[in-house]
Amino acid sequence: MSSAGSALPADTALLWQTLLEDVRAIGHQHPDAVLASSMAAEDMVLTHAIHTAAASIGVFTLDTGRLHAQTLAMLDTIEARYGIRPTVYYPDAEAVQAHVREHGTHAFYESVELRKACCGLRKVEPLRRALRGRGAWVTGQRREQAATRDTLAPAEDDAVFGLRKFNPLAVWTHADVWRVIRALGVPYNPLHDEGYPSIGCEPCTRPVRAGEDLRAGRWWWESASGKECGLHAGNLFKPS
Repeated sequence: MSSAGSALPADTALLWQTLLEDVRAIGHQHPDAVLASSMAAEDMVLTHAIHTAAASIGVFTLDTGRLHAQTLAMLDTIEARYGIRPTVYYPDAEAVQAHVREHGTHAFYESVELRKACCGLRKVEPLRRALRGRGAWVTGQRREQAATRDTLAPAEDDAVFGLRKFNPLAVWTHADVWRVIRALGVPYNPLHDEGYPSIGCEPCTRPVRAGEDLRAGRWWWESASGKECGLHAGNLFKPS
C-alpha cells in the first residue's frame, strides 16, 4: 500500500486501493473510456485516482452556460494539479436561444417538463456528443446520493447511450469521499465548504440545510422522488 493510502483508515484505504485497481482495469479494457466530471467532490476523487493509477481514461465536463464561477475555476485547478485540462462540451447555442425565446430565461421553475427540456439542451445533448463512438464512460454516482440510485451497479450496460457504464464509487459513502479528499489532499470545489454537497447549474442548486438529503439542494422546488437531469436517465428504470 502506498504511503498516501496508509494515511487513511483501513476500511477507506481498502476502498481507495480497490478504486485504483478498478480505474486501471477500466482503462485497460476500454482505452477510449472517459470520465464525465462535474468537478464536484466525487469526480475529483476519480480524477485523482485516474492520475495516481496512470489509467487510460480521459476527462470531460459539460459547460451548460449556467455553472458557478467556482466550478469553472476548477478547470484551471485540475490543469495545475494534474497536468490535464478536461475537454469541455457546450450546448448548441441556437437551440438554447430558441428555447429561451419561447419559454423564458427561468422556465425550468415552471414545470418538471420545462426543467427537463432545459437539461436536455444544456446537458444531455452535449453528453451524447461527448460519448459518441466510445465504448465506455465513468461516473461519480453513489447509491447513497438519491433514491433513484439506491440499486446502482458498479458496472452496467447503458441502454440510454449505448455503451458500457462504470460507477466505481457506487458503494462509497459521503464520509468515504471526504476522508480520501482530506487525507490525500485532493483539490475540491470551494462551494462544498459553503453547504453544497451536490453542485449543478447555479439557478438550480442551493446549499442544503441541516438534516436535509444530500441532493435536497438540486431542483429543490420539485418532488424528491425523481431528481435526475437525463444524464443518468437509466436510474429511473428500476429492475423488476
